[in-house]
Amino acid sequence: MGKRVLLIGGNFSPEPTGIGKYNGEMINWLADNGYDCTVITTYPYYPDWEVQAPYASVKNWFKKEITGNITIYRCPQYVPAVPSGKKRVLQDASFAASAFIKVVQLVWRRKFDIVITVAPPFHLGLLAVLYKKLRGATFVYHVQDLQIEAARDLQMIRSRRLISTMLKLEQVILRNADHVSSIADGMIRKIRDKTGGQVFLFPNWVDVSRFHPITDKASLKEAFGFAATDKIVLYSGAIGEKQGLETLLHAAAAWQHQPDIRFLICGSGPYKAKLEQMAAQLKLKNTTFLPLQPAEQFNRFLNMADVHLVIQKSHASDLVMPSKLTTILAVGGIALITANTGTGLHELVSRHNMGILVDAENLEALRTGIGRAVWDNTANIAKNARAYAADYLSISGVMTHFEEQIA
Repeated sequence: MGKRVLLIGGNFSPEPTGIGKYNGEMINWLADNGYDCTVITTYPYYPDWEVQAPYASVKNWFKKEITGNITIYRCPQYVPAVPSGKKRVLQDASFAASAFIKVVQLVWRRKFDIVITVAPPFHLGLLAVLYKKLRGATFVYHVQDLQIEAARDLQMIRSRRLISTMLKLEQVILRNADHVSSIADGMIRKIRDKTGGQVFLFPNWVDVSRFHPITDKASLKEAFGFAATDKIVLYSGAIGEKQGLETLLHAAAAWQHQPDIRFLICGSGPYKAKLEQMAAQLKLKNTTFLPLQPAEQFNRFLNMADVHLVIQKSHASDLVMPSKLTTILAVGGIALITANTGTGLHELVSRHNMGILVDAENLEALRTGIGRAVWDNTANIAKNARAYAADYLSISGVMTHFEEQIA
């Protein structure tokens, strides 16, 4: 058996999207490549913000699962039905407390060679620091979102004292980490400004064999209930505060004079009901809401769209990297991305000419960008998108590089 790895993370399989999806796939890859893997996590709740079946009946208890050479310890936590800044703090604190109990139970029972924590939640890194101090493991701290800055800039947490305390705790984690990684160049620059040390790129990946281009969009549109001549503008992903999807509804209202342009919002999250209510108030006849699509038909679903919207608020462009972008690139989709000049996301997309960029939180720019994406010749963008995914985002290539970095 190879090295023993402990992952401490608030999201894990079988969550279908976001950090849980990537944590699960990372551990599966490591297990398939000879590592003995243990996971301390909680019960799947994202993106619905409700513990999923079949775990609902045991969500208040600890549970152990073993699959091959992967051992999973699920810990209870508070899950707010409608998250806010204060409720998210309570949620993260509740999981940290229960995960602490499990770490203490394991600390003298098993010796792990590598301990990985994935932020958010950022403070799980303190548990890794504890384990490292007691047992001497290599500590890898991976940043998916700059959680503290996002909470501050999006005003999810307004207390300056609390933000200052969180930043100080983060400094303790960063100083004690043996390896620090993040998913995008812009985020890496911000982390380096804090640490002054090395931060390596560990991007989110995509299964480029499972997600691939399909040329017959007309048949796909008809299969999903649209006319073959409709132009489908799709947003598929989490529906939360940081996306700023209200702008999308106003853009849909601006295109109501063009009945063949159809807006499709697919996903779940705490703000979906609010958006549906807003769409009703705007009397949008060109906008349809759908739940998350089954995994087995997701490639066909994505290929149906003429335009894929990647929408974020302006403050979020260098604090979070939209995970949905990887699958859009893999299918050769035309991504219309709200990212301001100077951000890492804007720089990456423009460097590879693999999407259409418009200013964030600018309704007129979004409306115009939709027109460009629908009517311009975008064949080169589609080709570049697929090439980038194939060259840089395959799970085998990304994970092999990660393994080399932490060896």
